[in-house]
Formats: sequence, structure tokens, C-alpha cells
Amino acid sequence: MKLTVVGGGSTYTPELIDGFARLRDTLPLQDLVLMDPSTERLDLMGPLARRIFARQGHPGRITTTSDLDAAVEGADAVLLQLRVGGQAARQQDETWPLECGCVGQETTGAGGLAKALRTVPVVLDIAERVRRTNPDAWLIDFTNPVGIVTRALLQAGHKAVGLCNVAIGFQRRFAALLDVAPSEIHLDHVGLNHLTWETGVRLGGPDGKDVLPELLAEHGESIATDLHLPPTLLNRLGVVPSYYLRYFYAHDEVVRELRTKPSRAAEVAAMEQELLNLYGDPTLDEKPALLARRGGAYYSEAAVDLAAALLSGGGSPYQVVNTLNQGTLPFLPDDAVIEIQAAVDRNGPRPLPTAPMDPLFSGLTAHVTTYEGLALEAALHGGRDRVFKALLAHPLIAQYEHAEALTDRLIAHNREHLAWA
Repeated sequence: MKLTVVGGGSTYTPELIDGFARLRDTLPLQDLVLMDPSTERLDLMGPLARRIFARQGHPGRITTTSDLDAAVEGADAVLLQLRVGGQAARQQDETWPLECGCVGQETTGAGGLAKALRTVPVVLDIAERVRRTNPDAWLIDFTNPVGIVTRALLQAGHKAVGLCNVAIGFQRRFAALLDVAPSEIHLDHVGLNHLTWETGVRLGGPDGKDVLPELLAEHGESIATDLHLPPTLLNRLGVVPSYYLRYFYAHDEVVRELRTKPSRAAEVAAMEQELLNLYGDPTLDEKPALLARRGGAYYSEAAVDLAAALLSGGGSPYQVVNTLNQGTLPFLPDDAVIEIQAAVDRNGPRPLPTAPMDPLFSGLTAHVTTYEGLALEAALHGGRDRVFKALLAHPLIAQYEHAEALTDRLIAHNREHLAWA
């Protein structure tokens, strides 16, 4: 079994390598290729990855290359983890929206649109090259904004599944609170990437007992603290929202916070430099503890689980993925990409039936889905007017003066990445 990681020079990569090594019985890799345009990053990541495999007794072969065509040839799956523009672009995404009183975040709002515009053309180009070289390979998309990027891939006819670590994070958190194995927790997880709600927490599978009411009664305050939301809100909603919902439910509070502290991008950039220094240590043969602060918890477990299901029929039978709606949420277009529990095997994901969404959640989901469709149009075809319409459609913007000002800023800060600008 061969797997290629495009963006293999990412500081996240040791997390992946550690997961591949620990979970080798679930995903028995023979060949792992780390592909990245930066040979400097690969010179760090390749030796470290081999040392991690050796320490854990993994017999697989790890190679590195900057040649995409060579990297994907013969691969059973290609994992995409790109950041077009690097942390410098993220810093911009988190900064200029604040000038207009809007949240600055790399996947949500105006910053998220900027990231989509930079990323979608690059990912589609990579996917076309994979299809020419290796049309049977699965594409596993971790590249943010996952919903929009995965929608672009699927609309272009690629064999793609989008993945995020939010759901597995909740699964592990709830399992610990309930003192059960994570595999016993089945989430009724519904919405869009970074716009989801846990509407049920079932024991043993999709037909198991829903223990969410008891979970909220006993641990609601702790869960709310993690989300930086008031416990009373969770009690009134009766669900657990993704922490990204805080950008909607507490927008003005978040903007005030972001204006008075260093950006997350600045923190991550400093952390990444420290990580790269550690990765250069020839005695390091495990992922460093510092990596846990970088984010992406359980990223490798989710990737292994999905790849195993797609490539061998192994892994968990039900997984939370990003895939085509196809009538699952009847108020959305069939070609929208939703984040949902699905049965996953070699044939790909098939969303499980879900209960009708509460209008309180379906309204926002429909609104953001419309934005995502317009954002994808702007990413595919360019043009100031398309950018403006996408921004105007976003529920966190929705005022023409803000949309006009943000459009000008987005283009000015991203001109080098936008072929049409």
C-alpha cells in the first residue's frame, strides 16, 4: 500500500507519521512519500519520519520528493495538506478583516474566503495531475477551507473525501467524560465544515442510546468552558456546537478579543520555527510534545481511519467526513458538501440518514452553503464582483459597505496569489 502526502514538509507531518507508525495494523503502509516544493523542509522531515518509523518498528519505506508526478505514481491515496502563501498569508487573513469590524480567521468569514481563493486553483491543478498519472487514487483533503475545497474537487469529478479533526476531538472528549472507549461513541454530527452541531451522542453505534442530555447535565459547564461559550447557551440549544460557532454566536466579543492580542498566525509562526529547530535534531525520533500546542489533535487517527476504510475496507465503519449532500439535508442543493456521519468503505462515503435539523441550525447552514457556492464561483472564475457577492452573502458580513471594503482589502493582500487580479 502506497500513500503520498502533498504538503509533506508541513510541521504537522510528524503527527501523521506517528499515527501511521502506531496504527500500522489498521493501515499497513509499505511506501510513504512526502512531497513538498520546499527541499529544505523535506531535508528535515524525511530523516525525522524515518527515525519515528524505526523507533516504532514500522518496516515501511519513506521517500521524499518535490516532483508531484513521481510522488503520486502508483499511490493508492494522496493526502492533501496545503497552505498556499504559508503563515504570512494566514497572518494577513487574520488581520485585515478586523479593520472593518469583522472577524479575522483563516477559514471563517473574509479571511476564509481569501484562503479559498488562493487554494482552490492550486488544489485543482494538483488533482488533475494526480488524475492523469493515477486516476484510481483517492484524494483525502485536509486542506482548509475543507468544505469549499472538497466541493471544488467533487464538482470536478475527482475521487475525493474531505476530513477535519473537530468530530474526532469531540468523540475523544466525550469518551473521556463518560469513561468509555472512543469507539463506543457515535456522534450525531451535522452541518458544514467548521459549522457543525453535535445533536446526539450515542453509545455503541448509530442506533445506540442518546446520552447527550445526561452529558450536558453532568458536564455542560466543562464542555462550554472548552468552547468559550456560556453553559446557559448550550443548555438552551440542547446541542454541542463546534467551537467555530463562537465566531457566529459571539462575533462582536471575538472581534474585541482579536483586536487586543497577538494573532494566532503569529503564535503559530513562532511555534513552527521552534518545531523546525527540534526536527533538525538528529537524535529526535518521536513527535515532540510542543506539536500538541500546534493544533490538529487526533489528525493522524482520523487520517488513518479514513484511508483504511477507503483502501482496504478496514477502519471504523462510520466516520464523520465531508462529502456531497445528495439529498441528505433536503434544504440544501445536492452538490453542496456537508460534514456528516457516513458509512465508508472502498466505494467511498455514503451519508447516514439524519433527523430533520432544527430551523435554528438549518437556517444558518443554508445561509453559509449559499456563501460557499458563491465563494467557489469566485475561486474558479475570479473577478472583483464575484468576490464582493460572496462576501455580501456571508452572514458575518452581509452589509454592502463592509463587503466593498473587504473586497478591496482581500484583493490587495492576495494579488500575488490571484491570477486574475
